This record gives sequence, C-alpha cells and structure tokens, in this order.
Amino acid sequence: MTYRISYVDTSAVPVSEPRPLGTARTEDYPTEPAALARARELFEDIHCHEVLVSDGSGDCLGGVRLQLKLGLACE
Repeated sequence: MTYRISYVDTSAVPVSEPRPLGTARTEDYPTEPAALARARELFEDIHCHEVLVSDGSGDCLGGVRLQLKLGLACE
C-alpha cells in the first residue's frame, strides 16, 4: 500500500508575509514507517505546515491524531 504525505512548505515565503502561505506539496512512500518518519521530519521543520498522511484507501491522519501516532507532544 502506498502512503501519501501532503503538506504546505512556506520556506520560500518572505518573513513579512502572513503564514501559512506557501506551496502545497505531496510525497509518496511505500511503507507506513517510511511515511511516518518523513512526517516527523516535516513537523520538526519550521517551514512546513498542515502535515497530513493518507494511506491507499484514502484514510487521513492529520493534526493531533498524527502527532499522537508519531509520539509527539500535542501543544
């Protein structure tokens, strides 16, 4: 099953612009562990917002549910 990560990359947006304007991006991964590892990297990157992980059936994990799955503290 393929896993897809969708997120907004704001690294190219000037600091004076309101956040989270940026470029929507998607990446595909062959396994859930690979997708979750990449999602963790994106959460730690201050330029990435609205991270979602979906599986081949279209079920989406995002926000608090995704943070819990990754073992991250919800703030």
